[in-house]
Amino acid sequence: SNCVLSVCVTSDGKWMISGSDDDTIRKWNIETGECVNELKGHTGEVLSVSSHNNIVCSGSDDKTVRIWDSNAKVTHESTE
Repeated sequence: SNCVLSVCVTSDGKWMISGSDDDTIRKWNIETGECVNELKGHTGEVLSVSSHNNIVCSGSDDKTVRIWDSNAKVTHESTE
């Protein structure tokens, strides 16, 4: 079983974003509890997530910060 390390709720209150020790970010429908999107790209635990509109920012144990479009599964990477 994997651990959730970070969560946030989107500004519209409809979605929850989680970051986990399985290196993924997930977008959840708060009303139904359904996972509607899984974002993959980190190679280490996702330690922090934040969200504004459809943009999700994540920080990982892999020493990267990523910016995601939570609908399109697109990622841009910035390293230390």
